[in-house]
Amino acid sequence: MNQAARRIGKTLALVLPVVLVLSGTLAVTRVPWAASPSEAQVLTASSHRGTMEPTTAPQDVLRRRLLAELQERNPGVALTDLQTETARKPSLARYCAGIARALGQAAVAKYTRLYGSLSASRRAQAWSRPVCDTSFASGVASNR
Repeated sequence: MNQAARRIGKTLALVLPVVLVLSGTLAVTRVPWAASPSEAQVLTASSHRGTMEPTTAPQDVLRRRLLAELQERNPGVALTDLQTETARKPSLARYCAGIARALGQAAVAKYTRLYGSLSASRRAQAWSRPVCDTSFASGVASNR
């Protein structure tokens, strides 16, 4: 009797974990969120918020906002906001030079439309300040 109980115990010790793992795996694969690959694509595509546009990175949003602000007001306001945003969100600091350079180029383009090409660079350069390693000034200089 003692040997029979041991044999049953050993058999259960070997078989029970296998049964539990298999039943758990089968249970997980049968839930609705574990769809087949074709159904997963449909679910992924339908999870967007109504637009099919890709998400934009924070630095791209900031660049667009500052370029619009430069067109509406002046480069000084855009540079001040750039400095404020990079201080508030340090993760944007690595994009600061590129954004400042784009602002410099946009300032020259704006003043070229308003005053002609001869004084545009000089007027844009007047707004230059040491934001992001003087990249604004290099953007102005690249459009000369």
